[in-house]
Amino acid sequence: MNGDNDKLSQTFAALANSTRRAILARLVEGEATVNELAEPFNMSLPAISKHIKVLERAGLITRGQKAQYRPCTINVTPLREISRWTEQYRPIWEARFDRMDEYISQISSKESDNE
Repeated sequence: MNGDNDKLSQTFAALANSTRRAILARLVEGEATVNELAEPFNMSLPAISKHIKVLERAGLITRGQKAQYRPCTINVTPLREISRWTEQYRPIWEARFDRMDEYISQISSKESDNE
């Protein structure tokens, strides 16, 4: 597996957990400390710290150094990589949706004819 795919796998694995997705959603609003990130969850600080470390290893967040605390910030680069990867499948999805629309139209037409 090449480095790009391995990085993509790490990103998807990090995003597979709802707590980590919620942490990222909070960081979209701006940087936050571990305590601030832990606030909405019924979890211990060590448990939140483990989630943060997973996000950090995947490159989804960075930790700064401001005085005596290390605020977390979101890094959108891995999310852009996911977007680029998924974009290659857009033509397939659109073609399937077009076929589904045609099928629904056919069914609707048949139902109208039967009424």
